[in-house]
Amino acid sequence: MSVTSEFYLARAAECAREAETTLLANVRERCRRSEEAWLAMANRLRKGERLRDEAAAEKAKVETN
Repeated sequence: MSVTSEFYLARAAECAREAETTLLANVRERCRRSEEAWLAMANRLRKGERLRDEAAAEKAKVETN
């Protein structure tokens, strides 16, 4: 199974919703930390995808010259 940034973002949104609806402070804090972690994973994945795309474009540019 290939994980996508959309999956990570969906999990982050789920954690945000859970944090908004809970009455317990410790659960809310846990949900916020989880949300931050999911967002960080999505950002890392998108950065990696962007770097791979840039490298592929640069390689294609060099190969055509």
